[in-house]
Amino acid sequence: MASILIKNTTREQREQIVRESLGDEYDVGCGYESTGINYQLYIDGVKELRELNMEANCGFEVAHPEERKSGCNMI
Repeated sequence: MASILIKNTTREQREQIVRESLGDEYDVGCGYESTGINYQLYIDGVKELRELNMEANCGFEVAHPEERKSGCNMI
């Protein structure tokens, strides 16, 4: 698999990565807000996917502490 890091991809490639990952019902720029992750930050080259996924996981753990598994420090 090719690298998906911002430094190794173009904006167009990042758009395609998000589109393919989320499926056909999502369109880049809209629709994926229901996932709880702002993928536009990745597309724009601001944050890596890894960072966005970690933040989303921490948000879930804060909202549902009974499901806490990774010990997120956000409280």
